[in-house]
Amino acid sequence: MESGHHSGAAKARRGGSATPSRRADAERNIAAILAAATTCFAKNPNASMTEIAAAAGVGRVTLYGHFSSREALLSELMERALAEVATALDVTDLDHGPADEALRSFIRSSWQLLDRNLRMLYAARRALPAEAVHDHHIDILSAMQRLITRGQQEGAFRDDLPSHWLVGTVYALVQAAGDQVEAGQFTSEQALEALDATVASALRSPNT
Repeated sequence: MESGHHSGAAKARRGGSATPSRRADAERNIAAILAAATTCFAKNPNASMTEIAAAAGVGRVTLYGHFSSREALLSELMERALAEVATALDVTDLDHGPADEALRSFIRSSWQLLDRNLRMLYAARRALPAEAVHDHHIDILSAMQRLITRGQQEGAFRDDLPSHWLVGTVYALVQAAGDQVEAGQFTSEQALEALDATVASALRSPNT
């Protein structure tokens, strides 16, 4: 989950010698491509660049001129989706109140945003290297680390296991919930309830 840095599309829009009209055309094409890709991946995680170009109303040359590969396009979409989550967390007070309640709110608010992009995120996790996927989540994982560490210090979460392991557990459970929805095993609502219950059980202090 990652924010606060220049996007791949921004890099693709470089070109100081371009005229304002050409830059405006490029901006419109990029917006059309991203919108079309979001729709295509929501319907089919295996959507091809040819399908996306057709849906965006641009040629393959234009598409590849902005996004050099399917992986680059998925990386940009993942970055944008997770930036929404990170932005939402920026206005959420994770440093006060009961840590277990804050984590529950954290997961539910994140899931509401991620739910709109589950199929695209599923496609991105399959297409991108694991390290790249992890890097996109850095800001969100850092916020979770801070919250879980506070919960351990306050006795709300188990402290017999290191906080980084608990963060990794929550991260894996969120991904598993998304996979279950994609596989048709859960509805989004069922996945969230299962995720909520499993995280609470995994992190609960044995003293509570």
